[in-house]
Amino acid sequence: MASILAVLLLLASLSASSHAVPMDPGYGDRPVRFAFITDVHIAVDAPSVEDLRLCIRDLNSQEGLDFVVFGGDITDFGSDEEIALAKSIIDSLKIRHYVLAGNHDANWSESGCNTFLKVFGYEQFCFEEGGWRFIGCNSGPDMRMSPALVPHESMVWLESLPKGRKSIFLNHYPMDSSVLNYADVTRTLKDLDVRFEIGGHWHVNSALNYGGIPAVLGRTGMSHGASAGYNIVELFEDSVAVSERRVYPNSSVLMEPWYTAHLSPVIDTVSYDAHGLTADYPWMRYEVNDEYPFVKELWSFQDEFNIVAGSAISGGAAFYTTSSGYVRAVSLKDGKRIWSKKFPGKIFSTPAVDGKTLVFGCSDGNVYALNISDGEIQWTFSANKSIVSSPVIRDGKVFIGGSDSAFRCLSLKDGSLIWEFSGVEGHQASTPLVDPEQVVFGTWGRKLYSLDPATGSLQWVWTVDRPVRNYSPASCVPVKTQGKIFVAVPDRRIYAIDSKTGRQLFLVEGGRDALGMSEDGRKIFSKTMFHKTYAISPDSPDKLWEKENNTGYEIAPTALVEKDGVLLIPTCKGNIVAQSSQNGEVLWAHKLSIGLVNPLQVWTERNDMMILATTMDGKVTLLSVPRSGGSTRK
Repeated sequence: MASILAVLLLLASLSASSHAVPMDPGYGDRPVRFAFITDVHIAVDAPSVEDLRLCIRDLNSQEGLDFVVFGGDITDFGSDEEIALAKSIIDSLKIRHYVLAGNHDANWSESGCNTFLKVFGYEQFCFEEGGWRFIGCNSGPDMRMSPALVPHESMVWLESLPKGRKSIFLNHYPMDSSVLNYADVTRTLKDLDVRFEIGGHWHVNSALNYGGIPAVLGRTGMSHGASAGYNIVELFEDSVAVSERRVYPNSSVLMEPWYTAHLSPVIDTVSYDAHGLTADYPWMRYEVNDEYPFVKELWSFQDEFNIVAGSAISGGAAFYTTSSGYVRAVSLKDGKRIWSKKFPGKIFSTPAVDGKTLVFGCSDGNVYALNISDGEIQWTFSANKSIVSSPVIRDGKVFIGGSDSAFRCLSLKDGSLIWEFSGVEGHQASTPLVDPEQVVFGTWGRKLYSLDPATGSLQWVWTVDRPVRNYSPASCVPVKTQGKIFVAVPDRRIYAIDSKTGRQLFLVEGGRDALGMSEDGRKIFSKTMFHKTYAISPDSPDKLWEKENNTGYEIAPTALVEKDGVLLIPTCKGNIVAQSSQNGEVLWAHKLSIGLVNPLQVWTERNDMMILATTMDGKVTLLSVPRSGGSTRK
């Protein structure tokens, strides 16, 4: 399998980041006829593999198909092995085809989505066929659990396309509130004269409408004990028909059309507020900022790309990374850019700084150390696979995990290897806990490891007691107090583990990934998926308090932060909610953007709490809040 992947990467490295073909000469009265197959969820030794092979065999047996579109969730977990297997099967297709990524390809990707890009060669496509323009792009979210978000760079690309050509838009997600920036996407598509949309994600054939644009979602390619299959789409000059094709081991059946519609230009009659949000936007809106005027934005700007990591600060400057491979330095005074440096891979690593050195991991497989004054590379350490986790610097050493079954300790001075622990099960995607006694980190292999910080020798391994890979302590940053390690896992539980032995002591229902600890170590904080925050004592699973936090459905894995009695809740929808760490009373809320809030930098300056925040949709903001809590709610 490794050799297959190597060949695929070599061939795909010649491809561009978007894919286009020239306009075809015209079809006369014949419709454009194509297949849409989605949610095939390829995993090694899974039944989905044979289902996809059946579908490919059936597609190859047909005449009159112009092309095929794969609508996302090509793999189940986004691993390099799954991508290589999927590509080897798809390559047996004899018909021109296009491939989009879905959330399963992106959210758990061990390569930071780099392998999918390299193997398939593009993240967007645009081509014309039979008088119709076909536009497709990926949906995210990249590497962090949150609702979908069409990447900012894809939005820029969409907005750059010529307007006024009747078009079809293809994406994995339905363009409704499942996508954080659905209002921006839909308005842009209307400007482009998109008349019909096709997606997947729900696994069943469904007819929808997005603010006036008719749309369908296609069935999964998997059989689930019935039939594998896909949909055939026929596009005429001003209409569409969609039919399901069911595929069995020795036969196939094309059903009567389950969806037909007349397709005409869509006039945008939707009303948008000053921030571009529609009346049906279901979550916290920007009006909340007017309710708490004492929360001040000292500066804010929009980066050209998504930001999927936190920041570091030093010497009056802030440093952050982008998913497109940039590292940027900006002034803390006014947010003006100081320097910017591009790297070969996507970056999902929150940088760490010590003295004059900034360290981060990159999905090109390297750990980099830069001079903070100008961004020049001081040293590089090469791993065997992508680095999508974040480093911790302590006592002149850099502690960082990887996707190559290893965790390493490097010299901060020159990047030389001090020790390496191999045999890690599952890739690492978060930030380790490091103190003089141990290094603790979780993986997407359901494991939590504790190593000796001096030698890298294994102290213990704790395993989540549920045999589901998604239930892994990989997104949570562990915290430690009173001889216990605490982690929050996607199975919606907090686990308390003895720091010396790795023995599980107790669990608390209700947490998911996001965790925090009070400055004095006497409280552990987490939040539920549905609008509540709670606190527990390190000594007991009993909750000290549990209060509403006004966040609604909430799945951000970002760590909670307590400072001076104020608990900060970063959300998956661009908000920060502040609660009293003593009793959970909501103190204030502020909306930064519509994207997930990444790890925060929080400090005090004179009489103010300062909060530096980045969001997945590319916003960087410095907030100032009076330490007294400001005035009362307006």
